This record gives sequence, structure tokens and C-alpha cells, in this order.
Amino acid sequence: MKEITAKALTEEIGARLKQARLNRDLTQSEVAALAGIARKTVLNAEKGKVQLEILIAILIALDLTEQLNTFLPKQDISPLQLAKLQGKKRQRASGIRSSKDKETPEW
Repeated sequence: MKEITAKALTEEIGARLKQARLNRDLTQSEVAALAGIARKTVLNAEKGKVQLEILIAILIALDLTEQLNTFLPKQDISPLQLAKLQGKKRQRASGIRSSKDKETPEW
């Protein structure tokens, strides 16, 4: 699974959405009505072309939201990161900083 491309993975998720819809014996139009979206949007989602918000709406319509914890479990802050932040919850990543020699200003 590590060497799979993003496109292949989105197509696989789309195929799984389609199979979940068929397993519930729902048409694309019925899922679209339940999700509050257009039928063509459901069609695109089943091809792997979908925005995150639309994907969630379809998962709700298919009653699959409990699967999200398996798909992406809640991430806890590591004890090392928590100690480093001294109890403050991290809001953003700092990125990789270059190791250039920094000059200290002379005052």
C-alpha cells in the first residue's frame, strides 16, 4: 500500500463508495438526495474525484461515518511534543529549518 499512487488510491476509495451504495440498494440519485448534492457529484465521487466535504456527506448518506475512526483514528499529542510545548496545544507545524549559521547581532 506504501507504493500506491494518490490517483490509484482515490479510484479505489471511489470504487468502495460505489460498492457500499450498491450494497444498500441505493441509486446515485437517492444518495445524492440524501447527501444534498447533485447526482453527477456522486458519479464523480465514485470515480475518485471528490472534495473532502462531499465525501463526508456521502459517507453520512450511506451511514458509514463510524468507519472514519478506522480510516483515520484520532491522533494524540506525543508525550515528547507535549513536554516540549509545556502544555500548550500545537496549532501549526514549523517545517524543516535550514541549518545555516546564524549571525548574532552586535548591539
